[in-house]
Amino acid sequence: MSSSLSPILATSYVACGGAIGAACRYQLGRSMMNALGPSATIPWPTFAANVLGGLAMGLLFGWLAREGGASETQRLFLGVGLLGGFTTFSAFSLEMLQLIERGQAGMAIGYAMISVIMALAALYIGLSIVRVAT
Repeated sequence: MSSSLSPILATSYVACGGAIGAACRYQLGRSMMNALGPSATIPWPTFAANVLGGLAMGLLFGWLAREGGASETQRLFLGVGLLGGFTTFSAFSLEMLQLIERGQAGMAIGYAMISVIMALAALYIGLSIVRVAT
């Protein structure tokens, strides 16, 4: 994909959005751990981040499509940076491995399936909300 932005400027947009997204993800995790406690059976903060990230991506994609496309800065800052920093599939993968290593392969498979299904459903809902509002 070619860009009219310099690589340094494009990377800066991604980095700034990513920093904000990562900070939001951290605060979500802290809040949920405080509310649920550290002994929750399923890693709910990661689940919530993935579902909310899917919903946000659907809303963003729908909004940008309705507005006639994204500027390169919007796409890089919001889509790649902010939502890339907020969603947590790297943490998801680690937690999956930890469940498997603890002998909870069934829990790992169930957690993976529900996470992916719910994130896709949330993205679809977000996109549908924007499409209906058009």
